[in-house]
Amino acid sequence: MIVNGRKTKEILFGSILKDPPVFAILKGTPVERVTTFKLLGVHVANDLKWMQHVDAISSKVSSRLYFLKQLKRSGAGLEDLLFFYVTAIRPALEYACPVWHSSLTVAQTKALESLQQRARKIIFPDKDYLLSLIVASVDTLESRREHLFERFFRRSVLRESSCLHYLLPDKRDSTISNTTSCENIY
Repeated sequence: MIVNGRKTKEILFGSILKDPPVFAILKGTPVERVTTFKLLGVHVANDLKWMQHVDAISSKVSSRLYFLKQLKRSGAGLEDLLFFYVTAIRPALEYACPVWHSSLTVAQTKALESLQQRARKIIFPDKDYLLSLIVASVDTLESRREHLFERFFRRSVLRESSCLHYLLPDKRDSTISNTTSCENIY
């Protein structure tokens, strides 16, 4: 494999950030050290926080919400608006969520949910958010991300043929009770 030093980036994670090593050089070209980078559409930061990724999602979805408004103004029907939301907006809100979902802050979760609320307000201007979710048969984004995360975990990690399966602890014996009463503690 031929690696291009000008296109290669280096990112440092963890405690090495306190005392970073010298810059790497690849074929005489110094490798650029970055604090964030985009890998397969996911913005990864060296502190493994997802603010830049959530900001990128927000920007992408905001432009798609503009198109949703234009569809509404042009007289598109309810089914067409919902189809546009489900095929163009929601995938942007959920892309690669098993990677980043469990590390979101409450504020980031609310920011993403507010984007879905804006879409619902365009589609159902006279209904409140929860009622519009029920009418459209759509879950909150947080519950959908949780479901996608669990499904990924079951399919990719829990299977015994998975290369990650060995990282899991052994199964507990369900016949053994592991409860302690308060009397035994004191």
